[in-house]
Amino acid sequence: MAETHHSDRKSAEEARRETLVPASDLDVWFIQEVLPLEADVMQFLRRSWQNASDVEDLCQEVYVRTYEAAKVRLPRPARPFVFTVARNLVIDRARREHVVPIEAVADLEQLGVALDAPGPDRVVLARDELRLLQAAIDRLPPRRREVVILGRIEGLKGREIAARLGITEQTVGEHLTEGIRALTDMLLAEPQGAEGKS
Repeated sequence: MAETHHSDRKSAEEARRETLVPASDLDVWFIQEVLPLEADVMQFLRRSWQNASDVEDLCQEVYVRTYEAAKVRLPRPARPFVFTVARNLVIDRARREHVVPIEAVADLEQLGVALDAPGPDRVVLARDELRLLQAAIDRLPPRRREVVILGRIEGLKGREIAARLGITEQTVGEHLTEGIRALTDMLLAEPQGAEGKS
């Protein structure tokens, strides 16, 4: 019985190897289809990632992920696939670092990349909502805006914000409460204090 299990594993491994793209074809595809996209990929990563010193490493990671995925089947066309990999990498890194790069959504539009994404109407609505949110955040008073960005976008805790800005945790809480209330009012187009007028 152990021999059967071993032979099943061996045949599964052989079948997996047989379905892989030959290394020579993969290398040619990578050189001809992926490497010419480097300038555009770097531009996308520079716009999507805040720390410029990470961009070259991110680009290499895009290459590694693209190459590994293409071992099973060569993506045709390559461009949308590579930019999907780049976008997903930025999202993964942002989640790990609790950073939300709002600009990343708009940059894909400029590059003309077709991605597996929701329909055009949902994409337009989502981008409009992000632009409205960014505009509303920009209209907050400077200190309140800073507290909202640190607390709600970068995910810092109240004590961390207080230490960074040299204010009390209570003041941080007040800024967050008032900032979220102001954003809600702006996004819902209801002037502050309107609920008191009946």
